[in-house]
Amino acid sequence: MSLLLLSWKNLLHKPLNMALSLILFALGVGLISLLLNLNHQVEENFDKNLAGIDLVIGAKGSPLQLILCSMYHVDNPTGNIPLEKCRAFLNPKHPLIQLAVPLSLGDSYRNYRIAGTTYDIIELYQASLAEGNLWANDMEVTIGAAVAEALHLHVGDTFKSSHGLVEGIEEHEHDFTVMGILKPTGSVIDQLILTTTESSWESHEHQGSVGSLQSSVGSLGGSEQDSEEAVDGHDHKGHAHAKAPPTSYDLLTLRKLGEEQRLALMERTDKDITSILVKYRSRTNIQSLNMGRNINENTDLQAANPPIEIARLQTNLGVGADALKMLAWVIVVVSGLSIFISLYSSLKERKYELAVMRVMGGSPGTLFQLIILEGLLLAVMGYALGIFLSHVGMAFLANFMEDSFRYSFSGWRFLREEIWLLGGALAVGFVAALLPALQAGRTDISETLAEG
Repeated sequence: MSLLLLSWKNLLHKPLNMALSLILFALGVGLISLLLNLNHQVEENFDKNLAGIDLVIGAKGSPLQLILCSMYHVDNPTGNIPLEKCRAFLNPKHPLIQLAVPLSLGDSYRNYRIAGTTYDIIELYQASLAEGNLWANDMEVTIGAAVAEALHLHVGDTFKSSHGLVEGIEEHEHDFTVMGILKPTGSVIDQLILTTTESSWESHEHQGSVGSLQSSVGSLGGSEQDSEEAVDGHDHKGHAHAKAPPTSYDLLTLRKLGEEQRLALMERTDKDITSILVKYRSRTNIQSLNMGRNINENTDLQAANPPIEIARLQTNLGVGADALKMLAWVIVVVSGLSIFISLYSSLKERKYELAVMRVMGGSPGTLFQLIILEGLLLAVMGYALGIFLSHVGMAFLANFMEDSFRYSFSGWRFLREEIWLLGGALAVGFVAALLPALQAGRTDISETLAEG
């Protein structure tokens, strides 16, 4: 009989002791693995959605709330900002700003946020169309891949939005029409419903459509018949003032159209937006680096730095995660102590058995290996059970987190750190079995056999 099989049979001889050691070991290993996976996937989602954004401009309030709302879309806005006070940041000729993406937030459909914005957001997240077209007129939307998959929406479908992020509250009377679906990017744009800024204003004001972004200003001087059709909310795609979707989606075309949309927004000084996502032309320019501080000190607006705020959030979350990791390692150590006590106490009952093994030709090294194998077997089984429980728990947690935050989490991603965790588990099992193994190797044959 091999030593491995003999070690396994020895463990089965006391199933309750083995079960207690396994449960403790699995709880410790599982908790560590769960924290590693959770922390890794949360940081991955945060880092992925930074998207090179250097600054977020919005209303005064919590800078972290502004970041979470405007970049990660998991919080409520800090308020709205008048276009009159932020039109300079939307200017395509701004010397410090390469890209400015205005956002108008507040409505949703089945808990997926509707964002009134410009084509600049496509460039920001390097998105592209899977089918259909980009939004061109009011009440037209282009949806992210995750929205299309979760809500089973297709090009040509219509839906009504709700105020806020709670489904069914103050449902608006006007229908949005799906014009296109974006390819998956793995970023937050997959979770968004994109439309014109005017559509967001219209939804909030419960007014009829005012036409496309470019025609919204010109329509003020249009005919009375056009105005009546817009107020009645009739489909105006066939009218002269309706804007056709762009026929080309290359970067230069989208950038030009985005600049035109921003220029049109700059004229709407009577309106508000939620925030602006800003990318600098150069991050080494001292004026760019001081822009946020100058905005906070000299205007009624707030400028938040995404890397700083996310680093602060991760630091705060890390304190709790580190405390839980310490608790998990304590559980692992306690489980190691349980293994030690179990093996050490069993030596008294197995002295005669070990002495017989010596008589039959077993060396002290053989007995040492036997006990060490028992400790390692318990460690490996506890590790395997802990990893299984960890990933099952992460799978359940992923469903909850996806429902709450609309980010992609998985319970079946395995990390390199989990291999290192196996090394730590084996080390604990080895140390726990070391003293009993040494004592087994020193078994006195004649004295043990004489005692019977």
